[in-house]
Amino acid sequence: MRIMSVDLGDSRTGIAVCDRDEILASPLTVITEYNTEKCAEKVAALAKQEKAEMIVVGLPKNMNGTSGERAEKCTGFARLVGEISGLPTEMWDERRTTVTAHNYLNETNVRGKKRKAVVDAVAATIILESYLEYRKNCPKP
Repeated sequence: MRIMSVDLGDSRTGIAVCDRDEILASPLTVITEYNTEKCAEKVAALAKQEKAEMIVVGLPKNMNGTSGERAEKCTGFARLVGEISGLPTEMWDERRTTVTAHNYLNETNVRGKKRKAVVDAVAATIILESYLEYRKNCPKP
């Protein structure tokens, strides 16, 4: 199944996709959009363009596992994307994905404007990789 993941930000939203065999997750793009509804429309359009069959949206839980205001915003965004796209959407824990993305970019010496342009797509890729690992190890009955 082709799955697309979303790392929602206030201004930049990272997008990643996987192959049909759910083996490889790759960064796709970063959407620059401040308006939540317009961002959801752009995500839905990308899902259609990429022939995604499901969308996974990162759920930014607090480190103690509770959900805060940001998690509520992401949940509402996922619901809106699902309505617009007609695709199933799932929430997936994204704690520390942006930190991990910055660490990856440090290791590959990506700095400055180039880093800012890709960090959200890398975070979306990390979300998707984690979700794919879960699906591989915990198949649904």
